Amino acid sequence: MTNSPETQNTRSQQLATEKASKSKKPSRRTVLIGSLAVLAGAGGGAGWALDRFVVEHVEQTGVTSAAAATASTASDTAAKITDTSYTSDLAKINIAKTVTGSGNSQVTYFAADLNLKDGTVLASAFAKDSFGENITETTSVIAENNSAIFAINGDYYGFRDTGIIIRNGVAYRDKGAREGLAFYKDGSVKAYDETSTEADTLVSEGVWQTVSFGPTVVKNSKQVDGIDDVEVDTNFGNHSIQGQQPRTAIGIIDDNHYVFVVVDGRSEGYSVGVTMPELAQIMLDLGCKTAYNIDGGGSSTMYFNGKLVNNPLGRNQERGTSDILFIAGQG
Repeated sequence: MTNSPETQNTRSQQLATEKASKSKKPSRRTVLIGSLAVLAGAGGGAGWALDRFVVEHVEQTGVTSAAAATASTASDTAAKITDTSYTSDLAKINIAKTVTGSGNSQVTYFAADLNLKDGTVLASAFAKDSFGENITETTSVIAENNSAIFAINGDYYGFRDTGIIIRNGVAYRDKGAREGLAFYKDGSVKAYDETSTEADTLVSEGVWQTVSFGPTVVKNSKQVDGIDDVEVDTNFGNHSIQGQQPRTAIGIIDDNHYVFVVVDGRSEGYSVGVTMPELAQIMLDLGCKTAYNIDGGGSSTMYFNGKLVNNPLGRNQERGTSDILFIAGQG
């Protein structure tokens, strides 16, 4: 018996709907809330987890104004802007899109080459202008609130309570736990062991920004061994960083010369994402001496001159995050 065209069309629509539904993975926050609701309903005593991973905990507000006086965030001359570039007396930014592979193996990523006058041109900002846990806004909103011409998502510091967090020369957290990345005021950048130093010591040595996530995927212009086995977080509701994933990475070519990369993923036919070794190879191909992985997945976002550059998860929809790294400028 042959199905009628009407039946075939109905079935096709149903399959399309089911596929679309399966492709829309819930956000980290949605998964957490749903899981905790189930635990609470089963008498699992999930109140502590809701408090730890969902409820906002503001430790300090008005953080942008606290460091504004020392940041190089304004240009003295008129900036030149195109769809993919920005040039002022403080920063030169060039953004390039790369597509490799095809079909279900296609990968799409964006690389922003940054040449800065000095290290303080690279700024950071927190969601809702507040430091603490579980405080989130999208990269675009944080960028717009801080007059950013360019921005990427940060390390999502607010999802964990460890790590050394220094932003715009101010120390906010001193709980060394992993290998971090430190940006100095003179434009130099180093991967370092958080557990062997203290935040105040780093500030006194001229550290301007730190990010705490990892792993470092390139050192001394070579791929780091074992990066395909590393996990950053194993706490409740978190996902593995392994496998083909959307990624955000910071690469260091020289002092004051960085490359920020966002790889889209989880979207077959557009971009499936990359593994850690594949990310390392991208950074090596871009000429990086050092490269460091930061928060990825749905958080991976690049913003330029008022618009999204990449296509998060293939849905052109951002996920909230705790923080951004950005360049302020005219736009």
